[in-house]
Amino acid sequence: MSTVDLEIGGMTCASCANRVERKLNKLDGVTATVNYATEKARVTFADGVSTAQLVEAVESAGYTARVPQPEPRAEAAADPVRTLRDRLILSAALSVPVIVLAMVPAWQFDYWQWLSLTLAAPVVLGAGFPFHKAAWTNLRHGAATMDTLISMGTLAALGWSVYALFWGTAGMPGMTHPFELTISRGGGSGEIYLEVAAGVTTFILAGRYFEARSKRRAGAALRALLELGAKEVSVLRDGVERRVPAGDLGVGDLFVVRPGEKIATDGVVTEGASAVDRSMLTGESVPVEVGPGDEVAGATVNAHGRLVVRATRVGADTQLAQLAKLVEDAQNGKAEVQRLADRVSGIFVPIVIGLAVATLGFWLGTGGGAAAAFAAGVAVLIIACPCALGLATPTALLVGTGRGAQLGIIIKGPQVLESTRRVDTVVLDKTGTVTTGTMTLVEVVAADGESEDDVLRLAGALEDASEHPIAKAVADGARSRVGALRAVEDFRNVEGLGVQGVVDGHGVLAGRPRLLAEWSVALPPSLVVAMERAEAAGRTAVAVAWDGAARGVLVVADAVKPTSTAAIARLRGLGLTPILLTGDNEATARSVAREVGIDEVVAEVLPADKVDVVKRLQSEGRVVAMVGDGVNDAAALAQADLGLAMGTGTDVAIEASDLTLVRGDLNAAADAIRLARRTLSTIKGNLFWAFGYNVVALPLAAAGLLNPMLAGAAMAFSSVFVVSNSLRLRRFRAAA
Repeated sequence: MSTVDLEIGGMTCASCANRVERKLNKLDGVTATVNYATEKARVTFADGVSTAQLVEAVESAGYTARVPQPEPRAEAAADPVRTLRDRLILSAALSVPVIVLAMVPAWQFDYWQWLSLTLAAPVVLGAGFPFHKAAWTNLRHGAATMDTLISMGTLAALGWSVYALFWGTAGMPGMTHPFELTISRGGGSGEIYLEVAAGVTTFILAGRYFEARSKRRAGAALRALLELGAKEVSVLRDGVERRVPAGDLGVGDLFVVRPGEKIATDGVVTEGASAVDRSMLTGESVPVEVGPGDEVAGATVNAHGRLVVRATRVGADTQLAQLAKLVEDAQNGKAEVQRLADRVSGIFVPIVIGLAVATLGFWLGTGGGAAAAFAAGVAVLIIACPCALGLATPTALLVGTGRGAQLGIIIKGPQVLESTRRVDTVVLDKTGTVTTGTMTLVEVVAADGESEDDVLRLAGALEDASEHPIAKAVADGARSRVGALRAVEDFRNVEGLGVQGVVDGHGVLAGRPRLLAEWSVALPPSLVVAMERAEAAGRTAVAVAWDGAARGVLVVADAVKPTSTAAIARLRGLGLTPILLTGDNEATARSVAREVGIDEVVAEVLPADKVDVVKRLQSEGRVVAMVGDGVNDAAALAQADLGLAMGTGTDVAIEASDLTLVRGDLNAAADAIRLARRTLSTIKGNLFWAFGYNVVALPLAAAGLLNPMLAGAAMAFSSVFVVSNSLRLRRFRAAA
């Protein structure tokens, strides 16, 4: 079996993706999943099937397909979001005068109806062309979607208006739409529906624009991942360093990594010793000491010390590239949430068409006259045209996302809302999400008879001369407690053990107990207990001695954020089961979990394992939300039913998520889920009332009792109701 990803073009809604998927799966030996959000098909096929057959199958369904090109095409394709935005601006500018003229009889001057036709025709035929094209594609394949209803309704409204203007009485000078909300039967030859045609096209375009804008971000996570790697590298050739593009590295090349630089690609250290910050790949909060023979990964950061590394994997074989592949796989496999209006339209559209045909037949059969019969039939199509439906999702989403932005919550699109209602499990990354993500001095233990301030003053001054992240945490903690730190003399870094030097005339040691032992300094029992207690909790303990005696222990850890405990209690209150997931060691994870009130812990996992944990939970029937902030979380965020990224985290995590929490506060996760659920319930309420309006108005239209003003007023009322209902989201408040 082989697997290929196809880029699918021409899809306008989730039902299009379903149609392509069904078409591919009809081929023998083919299993396909199509993702509307990423516009890709992941196809697994037997040896007897060719890629050309797959492309042909997609094209026979009315869509385009191609294998993704390894290099960018010479001519960049037009930005679909920009195209939609231009259509929307044009449509809105032309539609507003048409709607105002139709709804305000006092402004209906002589020949106003002809100006309305001049403005409305480009909107319906030009700006609305994608709807008509999609409806034609659907018709050829015996399917019906929202596009079908939009196209039929707007063309029927425009077509009848043209008939009434040219062959009826609507084109006569002085024609007005009187402000009468009465139910009366008319011939229809003096009635125009241009505001309906133009207004619906504009409203639906607005919804499509906001959807497309959020959908475009689907591939941004992969682009952001590839940007993380080093751009240039110092290669050692014939003993001389040369700066070359990172892409020129080959397996076996030696390259130099200075302090603070990113490691260009996966390799093995041949010279030097340092601490490497691997948190972006593994989530480990403590940098890892490396020396000759140790493996290092590309895009991780060399904290201090000069390293010479031999490249072992380059390009698509590196851990970073594999992580990008994980993210893409997770996005492709993520089940798309069909828009509610699309789901209903599959049933609603055939009913409306059948009702329109039945209405036309009834009036012709009972001798009502061709004009009255066609007026009633067209009225059925027009009144079913989804004006309020077009507003239902975008207005609620606009208000909800706007309110979310004020609260530090970014909702990326309507497709993420459905998941929030069903989520029952929340997986929390530890580093940077539940904890601060930076090493912090959390405890000072002084030996009997010693002052904590003295321990901090001398150890802080010594550590301030080191570049090591743990030393930086000690120095920062000391500076905040005792103020400015003194200068250090005769400073020396003892690789893998700690540091030594002279501060205020005292010979000071700080590091592992082994460093103190080399100077014949033993730890008293109280400090041994403090060291063991810290290490049992997964924390890092630094022993401090001066003038030949052990004076204290400094405990450094990735501190829990002050709001995490309360936030996790709130998540439980929303019916969610929290699980702590981390690349850190078991002891550290358990300690943090106990502190914040989490029972279930999964520790020491790699990025691929994080995805597997999410998949395992999903296979158990759970609907999973994932909260993370690092590159190592990106694939799991994409795989989860709902991904929430901390805005203080990496661009990759943010791009791979569905919701972004700008504040970097876990409380925002609970607020985000509450707001998303409220927005979803508002959209459902809007859809209910929008369809309710159609259900009530359709019988009147079929009976020929729907005059234009009543139709316009009813449509305006339904739209005003939908907008007003959506505006209630502005009152949403974050929990105190």
